Amino acid sequence: MTDSSLFAALRPRLFAIAYRMLGTRADADDVVQDAWLRWHGSDRAAVQAPEAWLVTIATRLAIDRLRARQSERSAYVGWWLPEPIVELDERTPESSAELASEVSMAFMWVLERLSPEERAAFLMRQVFEHEYADIADMLGKSEAACRQMVHRAQQRVQQQQPRFAVPREQHRALLGRFMAAAQNGDRAAMKNLLADDVQLVADGGGKVNSYLRVLHGAGRVAGSFWSLEHQYPQQVIYRQARINGEPGLLRYVGGKLESAQSFLIDNDRIVAVFIVRNPDKLLGVPQTISPVA
Repeated sequence: MTDSSLFAALRPRLFAIAYRMLGTRADADDVVQDAWLRWHGSDRAAVQAPEAWLVTIATRLAIDRLRARQSERSAYVGWWLPEPIVELDERTPESSAELASEVSMAFMWVLERLSPEERAAFLMRQVFEHEYADIADMLGKSEAACRQMVHRAQQRVQQQQPRFAVPREQHRALLGRFMAAAQNGDRAAMKNLLADDVQLVADGGGKVNSYLRVLHGAGRVAGSFWSLEHQYPQQVIYRQARINGEPGLLRYVGGKLESAQSFLIDNDRIVAVFIVRNPDKLLGVPQTISPVA
């Protein structure tokens, strides 16, 4: 295998690491490109384990970039959500290594609560199944310190995970019922599908109007969907899509894309809604759809 073909084979894994660390395609692509430049400029004959070498480089580059991004995100208007990876057809081969394991919007939302090194240690251990010795070498820390970081991160993640795993078909079916209720402006039907303590997080990035606080409660969340349909009667259209590997919705208003929406399901109820409205994060999604006649 040539140096170029070896890197090409590892590219999906490097992108998977970088996206989970950084939450945007552009930043992930930049990390992969930087890793390639370092690989291209290295003494490859001296690299005994190319995959480990490239994973270490990509992880360190992602940590550095995330640290640089944190100051920008602290000044971000409202809540910051990752750029969604959207697939319109589950039969397409788009679901490559970056979606092979947990990367849901809810999971990425929890990762945002971790420090860059905690995030890296947790991902390397829990998602990519690296040994602690390898993680310690990547991060330049002791194995004991890495174990402690992973343990703390795991506790935070578990607090935010649903108690009961929901099969994909059940998830899709529940979402279909919610979509129909939202499109019909049926507030009562929406409330019946929402947990009492449901929360809604929206990301407009200051580019479009959006909630600057997290909405809590079935009434308020259902009301937010109802109010949009009430404001634009017969102009709000939903389309099911796979978002970050899970069933989600695209919402169009007046034929134009308004948001990408992800849902966390627990015990046959929606417990969290994540709405990305920042147009900069929706550039890879079809921007128009035919409005209802």
